[in-house]
Amino acid sequence: MATSYKPMMQNRLACFKAYDIRGRIPDELNPELAERIARAYARVIAPTGPVAVGEDVRVHSPALAAAVARGLNLEGVPVKRLGLCGTEMVYHAAAQAGMGGGIMVTASHNPADYNGMKLVAAGAVPISGDSGLQAIEALCRSAAFADATSTAVTEALDVMPAYVQKMLSFIAPSRLKPLHLVVNAGHGAAGPAFDAIAAHLPITVTRLAHEPNGQFPLGIPNPLLPENRALTAQAVQAHGADLGIAWDGDFDRCFFFDAHGQFIEGYYLVGLLAEQLLAKAPGAKIVHDPRLYWNTQHKVCQAGGVCVMSKTGHAFIKERMRAEDAVYGGEMSAHHYFRDFAYCDSGMIPWLLLIQAMSEHGRTLASMVAQAQQTYPCSGEINFQVSDIAATLARIEAHYAPQQPRREQLDGLSLEFAQWRFNLRGSNTEPVLRLNVETRQDPALLQQKTDELRALIRNDAHQSD
Repeated sequence: MATSYKPMMQNRLACFKAYDIRGRIPDELNPELAERIARAYARVIAPTGPVAVGEDVRVHSPALAAAVARGLNLEGVPVKRLGLCGTEMVYHAAAQAGMGGGIMVTASHNPADYNGMKLVAAGAVPISGDSGLQAIEALCRSAAFADATSTAVTEALDVMPAYVQKMLSFIAPSRLKPLHLVVNAGHGAAGPAFDAIAAHLPITVTRLAHEPNGQFPLGIPNPLLPENRALTAQAVQAHGADLGIAWDGDFDRCFFFDAHGQFIEGYYLVGLLAEQLLAKAPGAKIVHDPRLYWNTQHKVCQAGGVCVMSKTGHAFIKERMRAEDAVYGGEMSAHHYFRDFAYCDSGMIPWLLLIQAMSEHGRTLASMVAQAQQTYPCSGEINFQVSDIAATLARIEAHYAPQQPRREQLDGLSLEFAQWRFNLRGSNTEPVLRLNVETRQDPALLQQKTDELRALIRNDAHQSD
């Protein structure tokens, strides 16, 4: 019997974002809607093989993942259910021959009462607003999904062994030095995957908040927020570790602390990893986002690579990487993408590449990024809640127009002057305005212009950084 969902549909479909699905539980997303989304996915994407379904550590993720599997089965699509895992493990499974796609149930770093989904087709090809997500939303709005009889089934899949071997293929474990790492999983999903990888490496590990716990006793793991960094920083110092690593909840982002416990902006890791990968792929293309990029372009040019700018967001970066056949893509928000990982982002590959570089060159992380930090100091991302994002952007642009800066609007508003530049953009996943500022070898100018922009935005905003 067909079921009508239309009375509450308008509110629920607020969970559809630019390149994934995220909403508050249960009014914007719940098992009933998750099943409908899965059925719409099956009709729009038409998978020709099983779909991998994974879930993060949030307390409502198992029920949502079960609903997704049920919806796919009702449409005749078999499911390989991975259970608790990271988003990249779904990508890895979906990229395998014979698989039809993947759906990861996660809200990444959003508040605990949120959940969502990241969708990919066969080959781990991303599904965004421009490549199927709008059609899935439209079908959810309009279709009356009748009960169906299907022989499709859901089976468990242990993807960990194959995933670990894929991770280890990016390095030469025998060439690593016995480094000491402090790792902070934030009670998210990273712990089990890290342990499975670390078992093959000659490293010493101090673990923090390592056990998965959907109650998030230390708060949502999001090391991009300064207030979430102290635990890792202090542990690195206390244990005399060589490196600190922290992840967000579904560990598709990783963050680094040097041996002094200093947080290293993700921006500087983009140039560092680009150099490392270009050494093995001379002349290759590197994709980066438009928020901060002077250092990235400098490093890539020095290493003989070619820079390609893309809109911010995992689906947009991956689509551009595939179009350009780029060897690597990086966002200053700590997403790192690799051609040899189906052009997908990983929170495990970056630290593996980093400890290999530290081992081979006998250098610390601090020494590897010091030049970039001095040459291109940056503000880090500053968030503001504003009543009207478009109006604020227009007002900021009008303020600087008499100075005739170079203007670029690939993603939000970027204005470039001789010695400094900034990007101001609305988030694709949260109702906030994000500011990033950088200068050429001028920390004082950085502080001046950052304060100037704070004051200009503050008339419309409540600062949340």
